[in-house]
Amino acid sequence: MMNKSLQQLVDASQKPFRKIIGLMSGTSLDGLDIVLCNVHGSGLHTNVVVEHFTTIDYDHQFVSDIKSVFSTKQVSLQQLCLMNVKIAAVHADMLLKCLEEWQVASNTIDFIASHGQTIFHSPNSFHQLEGFGNATLQIGDGDHLAVKTGIITISDFRQRQVAAGGEGAPLAAYGDYLLFGKNNFDTVLLNIGGIANLTYIPTNTGFEAVMCSDIGPGNTLLNQWMAANVEGMSFDKDALVAKKGKINYNLLNALLADDFFKLPFPKSTGPELFNLNYVDAALQLANTTAISLEDMMATLTAFTANGIIMAIENLLRKGVQTEIYISGGGIHNPMLMDFLRNHFTTENTSIRSTFDFNPDAKEAILFSILANELIAGDGQCFGNGSLNLPNVRMGKICFPS
Repeated sequence: MMNKSLQQLVDASQKPFRKIIGLMSGTSLDGLDIVLCNVHGSGLHTNVVVEHFTTIDYDHQFVSDIKSVFSTKQVSLQQLCLMNVKIAAVHADMLLKCLEEWQVASNTIDFIASHGQTIFHSPNSFHQLEGFGNATLQIGDGDHLAVKTGIITISDFRQRQVAAGGEGAPLAAYGDYLLFGKNNFDTVLLNIGGIANLTYIPTNTGFEAVMCSDIGPGNTLLNQWMAANVEGMSFDKDALVAKKGKINYNLLNALLADDFFKLPFPKSTGPELFNLNYVDAALQLANTTAISLEDMMATLTAFTANGIIMAIENLLRKGVQTEIYISGGGIHNPMLMDFLRNHFTTENTSIRSTFDFNPDAKEAILFSILANELIAGDGQCFGNGSLNLPNVRMGKICFPS
């Protein structure tokens, strides 16, 4: 007789669709995205129907607790251990609250797909230490989530990809390919979270031709500068501050001078590089000792936009129609979006910020798709993979009992 939990896995894998809750918390540390999906089929036959989606904001104390172990080389091991449990507990409470509000019984959910909270990302290109490879760490323990919710939880997705030779980020290419790989035009899926990343899918090609890479800062420097310089403000809502400023081009050029932008695709990065120390170094390089809040925010917005523009320009094929889909928190920054629309609205390129689902839900949906592939996929849809996108199914399975 098969173990009850294993039988659940077998039964779920054979369903026509699986009800999966995706949880995503990014480097912006603004809240938890929670999406309830019906994921039909698998592989290139994957189809996703979103039943519910919401974002629950983090309170100030929880953000402060996360920051105590976030993106810094030295932390308290005790605090790290405690936060691994606390993040899972907080996410479980948020999830259960949503199910209650949505009037969805927990025993109808097949799986939770939990990304966890990235606290440090250190590819070889960042640490450059002999004898060490790529590494990344997400906390928010899957076993605690499973036990507290009573739902089988799939977590810790990035480690399998690192073990197979990738950098562990970005992982969006796998889900992007399953959802958009059948388009009859070149497709760029740009996500502007704390860090900006993209997936490039040339038309009429297999997964081996897909390229996925971080390309520079998204919202992280904008949010960090606001938080550090305006009490009680964690971001520049509607770019109201940035719109009042003028771009300092000496500083902009200094910000763009980092070797990261010269590295070939694919590459990955995080707040470990793009932080306030990075801005301070650029101010010194530009010999800019005094700059207003408004001018700094305008310049940092232009910096994010230029990093994105340079990356996409390197991918466009002359005369080939390209659709650029944009998701992530950056879509709510009108100044940033104006930069991108003004540059890419041409005869052969167009910008889209609408999907068949709420674009804010996209990353949480993508992890639901990865969980679905782990349980129901046949491992064939990604072919032989590529150097930074090995053909692997990702996630660790945590049982509630």
